[in-house]
Parts: sequence; C-alpha cells; structure tokens
Amino acid sequence: MGSERTEMGKRAERRNEGDCTDPQASPNQRPNTCCFCWCCCCSCSCLSARKEEREEMAGRPTEETKMETTVETIESTEESSAILSLEEITSWTQGFDKVMKTEAGRNIFREFLRTEYSEENMLFWLACEEFKKEKNEKMVEERARMIYEDYISILSPREVSLDSRVREIVNRNLLNPCPLMFEDAQLQIYSLMHRDSFPRFLNSEMYKSLTEKPQVPHDTTPLTES
Repeated sequence: MGSERTEMGKRAERRNEGDCTDPQASPNQRPNTCCFCWCCCCSCSCLSARKEEREEMAGRPTEETKMETTVETIESTEESSAILSLEEITSWTQGFDKVMKTEAGRNIFREFLRTEYSEENMLFWLACEEFKKEKNEKMVEERARMIYEDYISILSPREVSLDSRVREIVNRNLLNPCPLMFEDAQLQIYSLMHRDSFPRFLNSEMYKSLTEKPQVPHDTTPLTES
C-alpha cells in the first residue's frame, strides 16, 4: 500500500512539473528546434513562422506611415521631375525602357512603386545593375550574399517574387558567385515591373500631374540698354 502511494505521488509530481518526456503530451506541441543557413535552404518550421510574422507586420502600415509616405513621395517626385522636359515625360508612353534609361525616370517610377508597396522590385534591379560592375572577387562574394539576404531570402521583408526555376538558378550560382549571377532574376523582375506596374503608372494621378506641370516660358523680349 505504501509503495502504491509513493508511486502515485511521483506521478503527480511529474504532472505538476510538466515532464517533457510524458507520452501523453499534446501532439501539437512543437519541439524547440531551429536551423539557419544564410541561403535559407532549410525547411525549418521557424522560418515559415518568422516569414509570416514579417509579412504581417509589413502588410499593415499605420495611417501615420501612409501619410508620411505620401508626403515624401510628392516631394521626391517633384524633385526628380524638375530636371525632365515635358517631351521626355510624355515619351514614356512609348515603352517602359524610356522610363528606365534615365536616373530621373527610375526615381519617379520608384516613388510610384513605393505607393504600391513594391519598391523592392526597383531596389533589387538597381542593386543587380551595380553588382555587375564589381570586379573585386572578395567583394563579389560579399555583395552576392547581401543581395540574396535582402531580396531573395524568404526571411527578408523585401523579398521579390521569383519563380522556382529562377530561384534554383540563383541558389546554384551561390556556390560560385559572379557579377552576372542574378541576371535571370533581374530580367524576371524587370518584366514584372513592365507587365504589372508600368500600365498602372501611366494611368496614375502621379503621372497625370507630371504631364500637366507648368512649363517655364522662354523670354523672347529683346534686351534694352539702360
């Protein structure tokens, strides 16, 4: 009888202490495990959880953030458009390459993407353009990692949208980085901006305001001697 009471007491203590080896533990309880590698090739459940958390936070801008973004967008657009002629701005309707070939055009389009919360597409494209110019082998590896972590990694809040084929190419290129390793990914993002965002840009109030901006008239009055 005494031994039975002792055994029952031990069982009660184990229940109170939450024994992690208890076979009756909840099957939904997740083990406290985690794995990380900089290329994010593992499929640990914590990666998905963190990605969902980042996406949720990034996808809920506050009213204050929206207001600040709008003000900054207007100021940046006006500053960029100040050095563009009306003829150049209207030429953008002829093709996306007309926008992308000048720094001012890229800046204005980037501000439009910012209003749609897709600025990372332009940032990634620009990062790839700069990366192509890198000649130092050490810097190539370092900058390749930075671009991957900023725009390709599933953990990044600025992750760009790439299909599985292109992701596989990028992951394979990481084994031997070179300045052209993101070329396929860059082309896909360029096509995405062209196909998806550019038509909306041409129909946006931002673009309409640029085409309606007042032009400074040329003074044709002859100078007179005082």
